[in-house]
Amino acid sequence: MTDTATGRKHGQHTEARIPLVGPDGLTPEQQRIYDMVLSGPRRRIQGPLRAALHRPEIAEPWHKLGEVLRYRTSFPLKLSELAILVTAERMKSGFEWYAHLNIALDAGLPAEIAEDIRNGRVPATDDAEILDIHRFCFELHSSRQVSDEAYDRVLRRWGMIGTVELTSLIGYYTMVAMTLNAHRFPLPDGSDVDAVFPPS
Repeated sequence: MTDTATGRKHGQHTEARIPLVGPDGLTPEQQRIYDMVLSGPRRRIQGPLRAALHRPEIAEPWHKLGEVLRYRTSFPLKLSELAILVTAERMKSGFEWYAHLNIALDAGLPAEIAEDIRNGRVPATDDAEILDIHRFCFELHSSRQVSDEAYDRVLRRWGMIGTVELTSLIGYYTMVAMTLNAHRFPLPDGSDVDAVFPPS
């Protein structure tokens, strides 16, 4: 039985609240952006871009900004994905977590650190790079500010450009999480999106 008010069936999101744009029936402008994404490092249209494509003027800069922040920052992939996972946990976005967990693990983030993040804990590690990125992200999400100590640690290690990139990365994936949450994207494998971060 489906609850039309919540869009859930047996506790699961079975479909998004809006139609998600696919390869068929695209306008010329949607097709241009669709082809642009397929020819880039993403290689496919998934996640929030399928919602943003309803308004191509939003989808195009969204795609370009996301491509820079995901693939061309100063950070090794392990650390940029760490920032994304912290954002997913703070925003309680099961889809964002689902989409990035294996990328983070494949990039070398230990599974136990990912589990610490999923449970809102400080990672149990002495890796200063991981701790610095985690603290910066966690503070910005939790208090909407970054302490001088946390800021200075990132600034000393990655410089002004890295600090700007990290802040932008957090902001971008917060927008992604809000989009996924608001439109209630179901998980691609049909599993319960709320199982990642059970509602309180």
